[in-house]
Amino acid sequence: MSLLESPAAQELLKDSTLLPSGIRNCRRDLAIFLRRYLPRFYRAEQREHAKVCIAGLLSDLQRKTCLPVAIAREVEEKPLQYFVGLGQWDDEAVMAELRQHVAEELASAQGCLIFDASGFPKKGQHSCGVKRQWCGRLGKIENCQVGVFMAYASEKGHGPVARRLYLPEDWAADHKRRTKCHVPAEVVFQTKLEIALQMVSRYGPQLPHAWVLGDDEFGRSAEFRAALRREAERYILDVPCNTLVRDLEQARPHRRKAGHGRKKEVPFRRADTWLKRQAPARWAHLKVRDGEKGPLEVQALRVRVKTKQDGRVGPEETLLVMRTVEPHPRTSYGLTNAPAKVSLEELMRAKHERHR
Repeated sequence: MSLLESPAAQELLKDSTLLPSGIRNCRRDLAIFLRRYLPRFYRAEQREHAKVCIAGLLSDLQRKTCLPVAIAREVEEKPLQYFVGLGQWDDEAVMAELRQHVAEELASAQGCLIFDASGFPKKGQHSCGVKRQWCGRLGKIENCQVGVFMAYASEKGHGPVARRLYLPEDWAADHKRRTKCHVPAEVVFQTKLEIALQMVSRYGPQLPHAWVLGDDEFGRSAEFRAALRREAERYILDVPCNTLVRDLEQARPHRRKAGHGRKKEVPFRRADTWLKRQAPARWAHLKVRDGEKGPLEVQALRVRVKTKQDGRVGPEETLLVMRTVEPHPRTSYGLTNAPAKVSLEELMRAKHERHR
């Protein structure tokens, strides 16, 4: 029996079948969608270039840069390239229209702002912001550009709402490279966490939301979590398994006498080490939501903790642990500042929204 004849492969093939009815109205729907955005390009040729670029990005071309798109659409490459790279149109006006569109279609009081820093591998050294740095897509340090992205998700759907190229500190200080790549003068060096906080402050009020979500690049930073608390934002942020925590719900930590009658606290434990000591009864079995292949079920627990980073003890937070229900379970950890009255079901629902 070939691999494609296996039951698992047949299930996948069944799910991947695309019927004519599924794409019959795509061209019409795209035209309707573009009516909202094309007026943001104030010259007729820019509007035409925008349509060509979007058609190219939605095509089956293997490479979707200006040259193959121009050839496929039978237009000149240079005007298209100029439009993408140097054209004098207001990209922030387009992005503002996008955020307004997302707010109109998807806004919910339980919405989530989701952050992710993504790397894009590059071969050369001339693209703006490119250098050897961590590339999450490849899981290693590689020559790449990195962007910080913000998306919005609710029970009504999800969509991107903001993006910003991360400019490494050496790039930000290099006048020659900045000039060559047309970096605006107002762009200064900011860490990825600072960029994300600026997005929350600038765009968060435009999008009703209950949660700020992010992976452990954001969650491991005590400063980032503290900044969100100062902004009165509720967060659920992934953290690595080696995060140092102290369980505040168990019996008072055992103390041993130190010199001069003083008492010394038992050291903080890694989250994964702490988890190994937990009784099975602490886990709750939950259905997070209905997935395409049936209910998505997880095991979860929550506990009030304090964390320790760089020798500093943080304020009280809640550690969330989620474990998948499958033969080889995957475990993830997160921290939240949600009040105790928020149910574990709601916390798990929101935490899982990050994967959108």
